[in-house]
Amino acid sequence: MSSDAEKMKADLVKKTITQSKKRLGKNIQSQFSGFLAAYYANVPPKDIQDHTPNTLFALAHGHWKQSQLRARGKPLVRVFNPDAKKDGWRCDHTIIEIVNDDMPFLVDSITAELNKQNLTVHLVIHPMFAVRRNKEGKVSEILATDKSGPDMITESFMHLHVSHASGVRLKTIEAGLRAVLGDIRFAVRDWRAMNAKMADVIDEMENIPKRVPAKDAEEIRAFLRWIHDSQFTFLGFREFRLSGRGKLTRIKVNKKSGLGILSNPERSVFKEIRETQTASVEGRGSDVLLVTKANERSTVHRPVHMDAIGIKRFDVRGRVIGQYLFVGLFTSAAYSRSPRNIPLLRRRLEKTMQRASLPSGSHDSKALAHILETFPRDELFQISDDQLLEISLDIVHLQDRQRVALFVRVDNFERFISCLIYVPRDRYTMALRREMQSILSGAFAGEVSAHHAEIGDSPLARLHLIIRTKPGKIPAFDVQALEARLVAAARSWSDRLSDTLVDHHGEEAGLDLLNRYGEAFDAGYRDTHDSAQAIGDIHEIERLVKDGGIGMALYRPPGSPANKIRFKVYHPDSAVPLSDALPLFEHMGFRVMDELPYHATLGAGEGRKIMIHNFGLESRDGSNVNLEAVRENLKDAFEHVWCGETESDGFNALVSGGGLAWREVVILRAYAKYLRQAGIAFSQAYMEQTLANNSTIARRIVDLFLVVFDPAGQGKAKRPGARANRIRTQIENDLNAVVSADEDRILRRFVNAVDSTLRTNFFQAAADGGPKPYLSFKVKSGSIEELPLPRPLYEIFVYSPRVEGIHLRFGMVARGGLRWSDRREDFRTEILGLVKAQQVKNAVIVPVGSKGGFVVKNPPPGGDRDAFLAEGIACYKIFIAGLFDLTDNYQGTRVTSPKQVVRLDGPDPYLVVAADKGTATFSDIANGVSEQYGHWLGDAFASGGSQGYDHKKMGITARGGWESVKRHFREFGVDTQKQPFTVLGVGDMSGDVFGNGMLLSKQIKLVGAFNHLHIFIDPDPDMEKSFNERQRIFRLPRSGWNDYDTGLISKGGGVLDRSAKSLRLSPEIRQLFDIPKDTVTPNELLGYMLRAEIDLMWFGGIGTYVKASSESHLDVGDRANDAIRVNGRDLRCKVVGEGANLGTTQLGRVEYALNGGRLNTDSIDNSAGVDCSDHEVNIK
Repeated sequence: MSSDAEKMKADLVKKTITQSKKRLGKNIQSQFSGFLAAYYANVPPKDIQDHTPNTLFALAHGHWKQSQLRARGKPLVRVFNPDAKKDGWRCDHTIIEIVNDDMPFLVDSITAELNKQNLTVHLVIHPMFAVRRNKEGKVSEILATDKSGPDMITESFMHLHVSHASGVRLKTIEAGLRAVLGDIRFAVRDWRAMNAKMADVIDEMENIPKRVPAKDAEEIRAFLRWIHDSQFTFLGFREFRLSGRGKLTRIKVNKKSGLGILSNPERSVFKEIRETQTASVEGRGSDVLLVTKANERSTVHRPVHMDAIGIKRFDVRGRVIGQYLFVGLFTSAAYSRSPRNIPLLRRRLEKTMQRASLPSGSHDSKALAHILETFPRDELFQISDDQLLEISLDIVHLQDRQRVALFVRVDNFERFISCLIYVPRDRYTMALRREMQSILSGAFAGEVSAHHAEIGDSPLARLHLIIRTKPGKIPAFDVQALEARLVAAARSWSDRLSDTLVDHHGEEAGLDLLNRYGEAFDAGYRDTHDSAQAIGDIHEIERLVKDGGIGMALYRPPGSPANKIRFKVYHPDSAVPLSDALPLFEHMGFRVMDELPYHATLGAGEGRKIMIHNFGLESRDGSNVNLEAVRENLKDAFEHVWCGETESDGFNALVSGGGLAWREVVILRAYAKYLRQAGIAFSQAYMEQTLANNSTIARRIVDLFLVVFDPAGQGKAKRPGARANRIRTQIENDLNAVVSADEDRILRRFVNAVDSTLRTNFFQAAADGGPKPYLSFKVKSGSIEELPLPRPLYEIFVYSPRVEGIHLRFGMVARGGLRWSDRREDFRTEILGLVKAQQVKNAVIVPVGSKGGFVVKNPPPGGDRDAFLAEGIACYKIFIAGLFDLTDNYQGTRVTSPKQVVRLDGPDPYLVVAADKGTATFSDIANGVSEQYGHWLGDAFASGGSQGYDHKKMGITARGGWESVKRHFREFGVDTQKQPFTVLGVGDMSGDVFGNGMLLSKQIKLVGAFNHLHIFIDPDPDMEKSFNERQRIFRLPRSGWNDYDTGLISKGGGVLDRSAKSLRLSPEIRQLFDIPKDTVTPNELLGYMLRAEIDLMWFGGIGTYVKASSESHLDVGDRANDAIRVNGRDLRCKVVGEGANLGTTQLGRVEYALNGGRLNTDSIDNSAGVDCSDHEVNIK
């Protein structure tokens, strides 16, 4: 014990004594102070360190008060829950206070009783005091034991904290403790008398009848002397008398003979034994001495079944006339001493060695000697010579064959069955012990009253079980059959797996798999899976290791409700993040109720870890899951979602709820995505729920699609038209039962979209023979209900998890650019606006207008520009491929259709595209796809590129727009090539239209410009220096306004960050743009710039920045610029040049022009690029 802890304790006790002096009268202060010091003297510091002096005082004072009156020989017992008001302290535990004459066995006996009542002991304080009491038992003096005086007795004070109890339980605890204290008192009181009685019996044994062999008689006397010599703790004694003969023999208790715990003649330690058995136990048996176990556990010292020693009484003629019965406990010394040094046992061991007839000094002889030496001591006392010989020899033979063995001995009176079980040491576990206990207690209709395991250097572990049984009610049993059950229980999980693998795969392949998986699975897995279940997991892991990816298995445990299943996911090397997995199951129509994680580390030197996640799933709507019908579809859907080949959303609930395969779900998802772009008023989530609520109709819509467009189902004999009409009729009938008007409208829009479809690539195969990772379909726009105006002739929608895109065409021969859009929610609206302008621009060429656009759905995280561009190019290729999949081709002069495409329209081989926002450098990429498809136009498919006109190098679009600007200025007398003029622009120098445009005149005074990242402001630019700097950064491979040399910017200007929270403006900027505030947000600044009084507003970047005051931002359809957009009447610039499309809305142009502004439509300003592309295509 550390000196610091003792010092802390001493200080605490000192404070407690001080506390007591304040609270007690002077007449008892001195005596109680001594009591208090002695009370805590031997308590470990840590046991009281958390108590306050007030609590320690109240605790000890309560015990003091309880001890003040006690009748001689009677214990005081109090069991209570302290109350702060009544007792001066409180505690979360129940408190036990005992005052008793000091005697042996108090603490261990009391603790055993409390454990028997399932109470945990948290604190024991056990001081002893010298106490002087008057005749009435009232205390007159209490001193520490070292100050004891005459007429003082030593009393034991016990204070215990135990698990909280209340009500009747408190009385039960008290009654149990009083009973134990009574037994201790009886045993201690009569110990000398019982010891003297044993001495008398030893003397009496000098007259054992002659029929008992002399050696045996002497051994009995030696044994009794050994017991008498402090090897046995006497707890009780009783004498019995026999009367009658034969079947009429009766036994009677000599009621006056009882000592110790048997003082009460009504108390029996052999309960549940029939009268005839009692006579045998305690009467006329052939053995003079009987050593056995009592039914009753000892309440004194150790809570084990008491040892009972019966010694027969004889008359002078050698007849049995009664029996002496001693009960108690063999001491620990009796168990630790070698049986060769214990009378009776040494003789038994000697006989056994002789009867075994093993060669002296042989291996088996030594083994037998060791077995007998270590044989359970209680068994040696109780077992017969024949049983000992048989069992010990069988154990010798076990040493050569390490197997499970069972040896059973039934107590002569059927009160107990002793089971010795030998188990290979490496197989013995606590779990196995419990399982064996369960097997044997069940077989014998009893309960395990004691167990002891011995695991030493021997290859065999030994388990000794004592099973308490009811006399006369032990079921018939077969030891061999029981042993077989124990053998099965002791077989390791790997053993059972070995058998199962060999049964399934044959010996060679099975053992090879065992080498990899025998020790692979973690303990949790082995505890919850049998070998048959492991076989399935091993097969799935083997497939995973060979083919890669993930593994899956679905099953329903026996007895589980029909709406519940379990879904195993096998994942290599690392655990599946639950945040990734759970949404997938939710989207498939399930709630995840639990997840059980396991892992397998493959053996045979491989060492690879496979994680096994076992998810408990329940259908979200409580409906039954037809596992056999949906198992493969669920696995396929999960795998393709996990691998990113299809999306995780609510449409996947149709896999479990509608019986659809994952690709069939893709059909509905693609149409839903198209309908959202086509302006349907309902959200995707609502459409998902509608299809899930009407899964039968969803199934029929898919069937309609498949019947119409499956190339294998065409031909007159297969009558696809008639079959499609039958499905339409079924859908119509089903729709009549739909209650919700919204759901009816949604479902009809799906049907309409399918009926408006002319072609699809759904049945085309990819290069690897599997399905293509994207879906495209061509629709007749005029047939789509509620489609916004104007309506193209055709449109092709391309869908995949990576990209979505649309191509709108207003005629059979149409041309227009493809845009990389950032408007994921409404890119069709953007493209439709562009194609309206394209229609006008194409007035200068033969083809009519077309336009396309795509969105990248999963841009790489982290903002890496190269990775972002690479993903954009990959998505662009998918989009182009989706268009080619549905486009006819020329072979010579004959038009051919794409393979595996059902065509419901006429020949359609013309497909020409151009560059647009984000795709200015993609023409070679597009033409590369054209070459792959063998398209008849070859590299004329996409204008520009390495084999075409480079619009940026030519500056053709900007030059065309600049001609419009020059004319507007000329009309009010300004020559832009000779006279300075101020410009504010949208874009940056890396762009084709903006960059080329800002180099078309050296008279430009660019006072401001912005792109999506930065705001450039030069309040009073030096025209020559600024022109040269613009030219420099234009020639860079990539550039932004942050590349501009700020040293060349005039006073007060700079390059500002659009992501800043706020901007502090210079006086020059405020004056230039008429800004009244010192500090503005970036969006506020842009609004002021757009409304600035300047000469030219040059739109060379993407976005719509001007609308009419009669329009809403929603009407414009460009949410990215809602915060900065201005009305046409607010523009104060003299001229607007729209080198880029849709810088303003058409109504915004009108409003601006009516307010005196000068501009053309965007289609006029940038038509030069269209005309250039037309020339290129025609030349090619």
